[in-house]
Amino acid sequence: MRTIQTARLLLLSGVATTALMGPAMALEAQAFVDRVAEIYKTIGYDFTFGAATLDGDTITVDGVTVGFSHEAGFEPITFDTEITFSGVEEGEDGSYTAASVSIPDIDTEFVSAPEPVGHLTLNDISAEGLYLPAGETIPAVALLQLVQSISTGPLSITRDGVEVVSIESIEASSTFNPAQGSADLVDLSSVLAISGIWLDLSTVGEEDAAAGAVIEALGLTTVSGDITQDLTWSMAEGHMVLNEFLFDFADLGALDLTADLTGLTPAVLDQIYAMQAGMGAGGEMTEEQAQAQMMQGMALMQGVNIVGASVRYDDASLAGKLLDFFAAQSGADRATFVEGLKAMLPAMIAESGIPALNDVVVPPVSAFLDDPQSLEVKVAPPSPTSLLVLMAAAANPAGLITALGLAVEANTATE
Repeated sequence: MRTIQTARLLLLSGVATTALMGPAMALEAQAFVDRVAEIYKTIGYDFTFGAATLDGDTITVDGVTVGFSHEAGFEPITFDTEITFSGVEEGEDGSYTAASVSIPDIDTEFVSAPEPVGHLTLNDISAEGLYLPAGETIPAVALLQLVQSISTGPLSITRDGVEVVSIESIEASSTFNPAQGSADLVDLSSVLAISGIWLDLSTVGEEDAAAGAVIEALGLTTVSGDITQDLTWSMAEGHMVLNEFLFDFADLGALDLTADLTGLTPAVLDQIYAMQAGMGAGGEMTEEQAQAQMMQGMALMQGVNIVGASVRYDDASLAGKLLDFFAAQSGADRATFVEGLKAMLPAMIAESGIPALNDVVVPPVSAFLDDPQSLEVKVAPPSPTSLLVLMAAAANPAGLITALGLAVEANTATE
């Protein structure tokens, strides 16, 4: 008899424990998605998640609505689809990590009548290495480490049933040293590739007849290309090197941006975020507050230095098409039109009030107009120069050109 009673007690205690664990597990799942929403709100996203359930270390969420807190005019989008966070762990400090996030293929309308109906499909969506730091105030060094990689397969957007945008794939990844989640981050590197972009511009004329006519005349009703980015960032000295930010479109041209900056440390980012939060808090600032914010901004500019930067355009027919188009509009042949442009350049420079620009700009731009291959604007100060010094030098434009090491080059080979 005693054995039977003992067995009954064990069974009852087991049932009670299971009953108590159920709500606790649900609360943990909800706490996790609440934390996701809190963290991403700091960088401009408003996530409203559906019900969250926990099974082992997997949290499943029944849909999400995504809004953009810093973007006016963008209506929230609801995705009625299941989101799965796998390999979820809670750290001793209250932080969370998730090994991966997967989302079923999206197939949804995002604009309703009477406007043209928009439809979006997006396949093979996944993210790996999700990190949610603990604490009420999230430092910049933590925000830089929120995710290791994100990727998608094909994306398609249609307008009243006609495809207007498609992308073959998107991949973005970051590597952290030391491992992701460290408060003592040494450096990071990140890459981005948006491949197989295709745009249908044939309907632009429905909104802007003049722009539509230009697009049609230039043969730009459809364009295709890729976007790639490569960046490294060292935390101690805030040394950020944007090795490439390339927009490369077939049969048009390629635009590449590079930059080399120092002083962009996590501490500086924290101050920038604090200033942005203060500006977005609402209410009109007093004169004293405005002056204090200006002084703070100047202090930040004093610490950030430009080592170098460039913007380079390599033509693949767009410049030639534009010259032919505007020459035809003026009733002249291309050679005559180009000569007229070259003759106007010195007068256009004179209107800027910076005569020293004449020698910097006119020769290379004239060479590009004669033979459009490449045009590059470079900034290379003799030594790293703070943004505050450059702002002060703007009072003397000729001196600013020297301080920046400004150069314009045409038809040069890529390095």
